[in-house]
Amino acid sequence: MASCALVTQTTNDVAPDPGRGLHRKLLYLTSAALPSAADAAYSFNFPEPVTPIARETLHIHNEFMLVITVLFVVVFAIMIYSMIKHRKNSGHAPATFTGPTGALQWFWALVPFAILLFIDFVLMGIPAVKAIINMEDTQNKAEMVLKITGMQWKWQYEYPEAGIKFISTLATPRDQIANTADKGEHYLLEVDKPLVLPVGKKVRILLTSTDVIHTWWVPQFGVKRDAVPGFLRETWVLIEKPGIYRGQCAELCGKDHGFMPVVVHAVPEPEYLAWLETKKAEAKAAAGSADRSWSQEELMTQGKETYDKVCAACHQASGQGLPPAFPPLAVSKIVNGPLLGMDGKLIPDSHVDRVLNGKAGTAMQAFRNSLSDVELAAIITYERNSFGNRKGDMIQPAQIKALR
Repeated sequence: MASCALVTQTTNDVAPDPGRGLHRKLLYLTSAALPSAADAAYSFNFPEPVTPIARETLHIHNEFMLVITVLFVVVFAIMIYSMIKHRKNSGHAPATFTGPTGALQWFWALVPFAILLFIDFVLMGIPAVKAIINMEDTQNKAEMVLKITGMQWKWQYEYPEAGIKFISTLATPRDQIANTADKGEHYLLEVDKPLVLPVGKKVRILLTSTDVIHTWWVPQFGVKRDAVPGFLRETWVLIEKPGIYRGQCAELCGKDHGFMPVVVHAVPEPEYLAWLETKKAEAKAAAGSADRSWSQEELMTQGKETYDKVCAACHQASGQGLPPAFPPLAVSKIVNGPLLGMDGKLIPDSHVDRVLNGKAGTAMQAFRNSLSDVELAAIITYERNSFGNRKGDMIQPAQIKALR
């Protein structure tokens, strides 16, 4: 699936740097050595780089490939020449010495060693170290912060400075995954809520996870960083070209690992600021909607929509789950147990407690900080009145808000 996010590019797609003389010289030398290919386009299985990190990575890759190609040709040319020139049937007499006994033997041992040291440290080591230092420089000149949280099997994006947070989940219809419908253009690489970032701004990215190790990966950004539970990892991007960029989780993180895509919309700053204001208005409206009284029909409709996005991956659309890792919700003792105590407070290990706080040591994650009051109330109400459960009760968003 990773190949879906990759495209074939030529070296003309990468902006040339006048200061990279070594790369040019080696390219010209290789072209001269292979005259039949001198006018052909050099193609690499890399996507078009749209960030400084991706461009530098591609440059170093190309340079290293040229260096090791030259080494390969020279070493094998010497080996082939020696085998042909000094073969037994040509009358060549073998040498009688063992070990480096003379200056010539020491020359053939030490000079190639010195050449390889020079290549490793100067031609390859120094550019690689500079690139790594640049990749790790997350805070210098950073203009905004983005927090990314991986969870089975979706991404949560948070803009701390703007107070915006949302979950991005797979948008590919389940009938396509089940092969009962034709696959779409961006099969398994489409989401309901894409990440939106401004072009031309350095974004410091903080990564963590709520359960297992995930890896946030967008090939055209040159960024691939693990999200580890209990830790904050860092990386950065500076997108130079507007567009839609797709990636996915690159760490085997469970049964739906292949259904955890990343979609980034890179837009000009004015368009990004307008989107930001829209999201703020939506968040304000969502907060206000928690204070009104909802009907059961409204909660059931909202609950099914949220359940299909957030819960169905584990507990299945039918609520039957995948025991023992993901227990069924149908006729579940917890789901059919009491909502709240007589005093209106949370009952430990109750249905509401399990949805809000999860269960340690299991795949059941806490949704307290990732879903809104309305979404939490809707999911709980929906689960208690679906899959054969007929409790007939409901919980209001205002009650969830008070329990926080």
